Amino acid sequence: MARRGAHALSDADLVALLLGTGHRSAGSAEVVAAALLARFRDLRGIVCASQRELGAVAGMGHVRAGRLHAVGELARRLASERLEPGVSVTCSDVVFAHFAPLLADEKRETFHALLLDSKNRLVAKTRISEGSLGASLVHPREAFRPAVREAAASVLFLHNHPSGDPTPSEEDRRVTARLCRVGELLGIPVLDHIVIGRDDYYSFADSGWPVGSDGSDLTV
Repeated sequence: MARRGAHALSDADLVALLLGTGHRSAGSAEVVAAALLARFRDLRGIVCASQRELGAVAGMGHVRAGRLHAVGELARRLASERLEPGVSVTCSDVVFAHFAPLLADEKRETFHALLLDSKNRLVAKTRISEGSLGASLVHPREAFRPAVREAAASVLFLHNHPSGDPTPSEEDRRVTARLCRVGELLGIPVLDHIVIGRDDYYSFADSGWPVGSDGSDLTV
């Protein structure tokens, strides 16, 4: 790397550098890196593997697995567009650019809220809940609790689809309708509910707040 630069190194070389040394029972760092790539196919597969999955590879322990996870998180944060308190949230593209890299490799649905002030500036980001492998668990009481606590003027909700397809499910539509009704009662309007996929997203607001399958009018 000192002679030719990091760009000249193979994936196996980079993983070996992160591991640092080999293992007495598994071989050199290069051998362990090759085993990881053979098991998980590519760099994304390695950094997204669980602690248990990485530990099943000879020569891997908690410290080395943690090092690889840290690199994966660094990469996701570098790819994520800045979205900090005080930034104006003016369109769904801004939300997608920030959250898509962070949620792309999540294996479960996670539900988040953006709390906004009266000028649509971000007050805070908060993770509301984590669902099962195929569903996000969210209750309006939990969804609006941070907004009430922070005296937010409005709120924007989002969650990811681990499948990568952002098409909203019928349950997504029902939950959105319910959240909008609760927001009206609380005086904290829901500006949007965005479903994050791997390469695209679905915005209920951009799509005109279509009527849900249960007949609930989502127009706000």
